[in-house]
Amino acid sequence: MDEMLYQNHLALLKQNLKLALGCTEPIAVAYASAKARELLGTEPCKLTVECSGNIIKNVNGVVVPNSDQMKGVDVAAVLGMVGGDASRQLEVLQGVTKEHIAKTAQLLEQNFCYCSLVEGVENLYIRVFIESADGHNAEVVMRDYHTNITHIEKDGTVLLDQQNPVTATPAEAETTSGRPELMTLQNIVEFVNEVKLEDLKPILSAQITCNSAISEEGLKNAWGTQVGRTLLEIYGDDDVRVRARAAAAAGSDARMSGCTLPAVINSGSGNQGITVTLPVVEYARALNASEEKLYRALALSNLVSIQQKKYIGSLSAYCGAVSAATGAACGIAYLQDESFAIICDTIVNSIATIGGMVCDGAKPSCAAKISVAVENALNALEMAKRKRAFQPGEGIVKETAEETIKSVGRMAREGMRSTDVEILNIMLNN
Repeated sequence: MDEMLYQNHLALLKQNLKLALGCTEPIAVAYASAKARELLGTEPCKLTVECSGNIIKNVNGVVVPNSDQMKGVDVAAVLGMVGGDASRQLEVLQGVTKEHIAKTAQLLEQNFCYCSLVEGVENLYIRVFIESADGHNAEVVMRDYHTNITHIEKDGTVLLDQQNPVTATPAEAETTSGRPELMTLQNIVEFVNEVKLEDLKPILSAQITCNSAISEEGLKNAWGTQVGRTLLEIYGDDDVRVRARAAAAAGSDARMSGCTLPAVINSGSGNQGITVTLPVVEYARALNASEEKLYRALALSNLVSIQQKKYIGSLSAYCGAVSAATGAACGIAYLQDESFAIICDTIVNSIATIGGMVCDGAKPSCAAKISVAVENALNALEMAKRKRAFQPGEGIVKETAEETIKSVGRMAREGMRSTDVEILNIMLNN
């Protein structure tokens, strides 16, 4: 394989698979707030947070981890300011104590934090402005993805501005070496076949360990609406299809309801990271697949999901469980030694069926959407194995899987934009 493409695909895996504690949108708010407090360097008296609609949508219904079951943008921002460690980025709330939670509750009662919706910005946009009683202030702006701080000011002096390379420093501005536009389904599979195991293991081992742990927690205890446990109660655990659905759903059950176990994300989402992982792991166990086979299948699962998300965007009205479950089904096809043509037909069958399932924010029902998405993707794979696939011209299906991914991405990014606005209006009672 071309060495440049090989390194590019490795970089994309490294960039997209990160450890995160809790749902990534409230964590991003907490991270930005912790960074602003660190910059201020003195006791704050006021906190202002401005967020895009998609951030508000994905924060309102989910428990902020280590918050004693509290929800909301203001909770995430104040808790991040009070007890967050900005150096830990997406694990910013790992060290929160009971004292921090009590202080957060006290400040919330005092209306210390003012939150507002800002329009006409990126789908992922957070601005935190923090002030002290003696006139000092600090500002942090985050755009596009969950650790991408693009602007920093202290007392009116610009310390970082990614629009101005002179002020940007590697310590503050996250570099992105992987280029998603270079990926194709063909070279993804080529990479998966040729990548060295020693290159994959450092990236994927934590995904298996951490996502399996939070899934087991979701199956063991009563988190959220217990979608994963419900599936096993109804259907039992004899069928690997059921176990795959239940394992993925249970991870979301726990994560959306404040479980403090971390997960390895995909494309900025813990739910998507869990969904690309657990079905593949369950099938690998059932098939007695080797460790190497599992790692290669997971690489395919993750990259196929990333390939779809490059057209959809990080946040939209399109439920990311669909793209993640589609990736997982491709990974399962790889475990079963299916051909490239079967993988392509699996993608088309899956996204042409429930592509367009709406995202109305992060919350317990995400687990049920994951269960449905995994079931759909597994059906798509079984159809493909029987040489049954949706044909070009049928709805948004195009001549190839690659073109169909693009058409679904266009539908999600452009066609569902008004849907996204209306969902937010409904959630805000507008």
